[in-house]
Amino acid sequence: MRHAKKAATNPFQTDHQAQHKAECTRTGWTANITHAATHVAACGAMLALGALILPHLSISPLPAAVALLWIGVTHGFIDRRWPVARWMKFARQEGWAQHGGAAHVDQTGHILAVVAAGLFIAAIG
Repeated sequence: MRHAKKAATNPFQTDHQAQHKAECTRTGWTANITHAATHVAACGAMLALGALILPHLSISPLPAAVALLWIGVTHGFIDRRWPVARWMKFARQEGWAQHGGAAHVDQTGHILAVVAAGLFIAAIG
């Protein structure tokens, strides 16, 4: 199924990934996974930088790895687009979805996943 052309929405995503990451094709899955992996690498770099400039904080490798895996999996899942569409239907937000609301729900989901990962690291790591 062809979708309207989508442009990248952040510095860690190509236009190709934005256009194809929700497709159930090899191209779609590759775009989705490479985008999520790039996001995990960026989050890992920021986590390492935080540990470097804040040496008094103790971050154990296993909880950090679990948190980064969580970020990657949830990012890829949210970016399949159908979870956002289902949420908006469940929340009776179809009108907002038709007027660009899905992008806001998508970003909120990503932020919540990263916050959950941070809280996990703070509690465990």
